[in-house]
Amino acid sequence: LGLSSADKADIRDWEEMVEVNVLALIKLTHLLLPQMVAQGYGHIINIGSIAGSYSYPGGNVYGATKAFVRRFSLNLRADLYDKNIRVTNIEPGLCGGSEFSLVRFKGDEAMAKNVYADTTPLMPEDVAQSVLWVASLPQHININTLEIMPTIQAPAALNVHKHTKL
Repeated sequence: LGLSSADKADIRDWEEMVEVNVLALIKLTHLLLPQMVAQGYGHIINIGSIAGSYSYPGGNVYGATKAFVRRFSLNLRADLYDKNIRVTNIEPGLCGGSEFSLVRFKGDEAMAKNVYADTTPLMPEDVAQSVLWVASLPQHININTLEIMPTIQAPAALNVHKHTKL
């Protein structure tokens, strides 16, 4: 939610991102995992984000929650390696065609549309195709993480602020 710098962010937005991206994920996993273990197979496919690996201004808690998804997925895989349960974290980059930016900007359609203006982002169908691909691989293959970006996006250079001389 939002793109405010950490010093200007709304704590309620931070709490909501943690509730949705972290707490809901761990509660659902905790609910479903015993059944997968009992049946002797399964595949947990989490949707992370490149924001879990690449920091950007205003991505403070969102990026942190997606870093949690990445670590949680990898740690689940470490716990489940001998249970025939696969764990994959799909990490999309810029993705349009959904309500993501509309939610991020609390219904501000102009701001949401501006994110994708003059770009060719990933679309939900692209992310779904990656989920289908990892799910359809033979049972003995596990894709730990799959980072996908549109060709118009690349990992950004680290920003450096230049002081102005008075």
